[in-house]
Amino acid sequence: MRIGIVVDSACDLPQSFIEENKIVILPITLHLDGRQMIDTRDAETTLEFYRQHVAAASQAETTAFSVEQTKQLFLERLVVDYDLVFVFTIASSRSPMYDNVKQAALTILNDYKPIRAAAGINTPFAMRIIDTQNCFAAQAIPVIECARMIKQGLSHNKIRERVEYLVQHTFGYLLPRDLKQLRARAQKRGDKSVGLVQYLIGSALDVKPLVRGYRNVTGPVARVRHFEEGSAKVWRYVEKQIEKGLLTNILVLEYGGDPVNLEKLPGYGEMIATAERNGVEVFTCMMSMVAGIHVGEGALGVAFAAEEHEVDLG
Repeated sequence: MRIGIVVDSACDLPQSFIEENKIVILPITLHLDGRQMIDTRDAETTLEFYRQHVAAASQAETTAFSVEQTKQLFLERLVVDYDLVFVFTIASSRSPMYDNVKQAALTILNDYKPIRAAAGINTPFAMRIIDTQNCFAAQAIPVIECARMIKQGLSHNKIRERVEYLVQHTFGYLLPRDLKQLRARAQKRGDKSVGLVQYLIGSALDVKPLVRGYRNVTGPVARVRHFEEGSAKVWRYVEKQIEKGLLTNILVLEYGGDPVNLEKLPGYGEMIATAERNGVEVFTCMMSMVAGIHVGEGALGVAFAAEEHEVDLG
């Protein structure tokens, strides 16, 4: 069975991994600075965004891949290239992407047969639509596991069961460098998780919120003084989780800009060494433009799958 993977462009994966596993991207369109930028996870376009446009990004609008665009992509290409496609979307609580794909699937599954028949394929086509219930780096955890299991030749039922399990146990964390953009985006969405009083206090004292995504809920779970000190605490927290034992040996790191800057943050090297000692594979990438408009330039993100636990940055 030919199994494919589709993700939306908010899913933060290394470009090399996307290419190696032939992952198909559902683009998200950004409307900012009087122009449209289509986030297809192209590295050069994303770097240009961080260099030229991120300052205006707090006022940007985003448009998810529509029902019609999703239908066209599948009927023109994917129903012939694959027999089964896993579609992983950004959290349904944060975007209409999941609902759009579900709606498109109704038409796709009704209309694919003559298209496959014309290509000489008479077997059924199927879709499995997964709400990752998370954002950005955390979307990537079940995707990476899915790609591994496809290479191993495992059945689609085992793959589905495994990725759905990981979705329920994936934690994604974001630490913004600048609260201004995070607050502007939260205010634009009507999200009160970063209120005016907290913003003013946080800006004056250089206090940063650590934002967690977990099971379709996103919000601050801790606060730290100063970005560099906060990043060191985040890395130590990640080390503790690695040593306790992750549910899959995958760690995804992201940065709002060139990810080489992650290496400059205090505690990074020690955390990487802990991952290597414990057989955890680390995937590092640049934050998507979609992530960048929400948390800003210079933010860091990390994601892993683990048993439910309280956040302890002590």
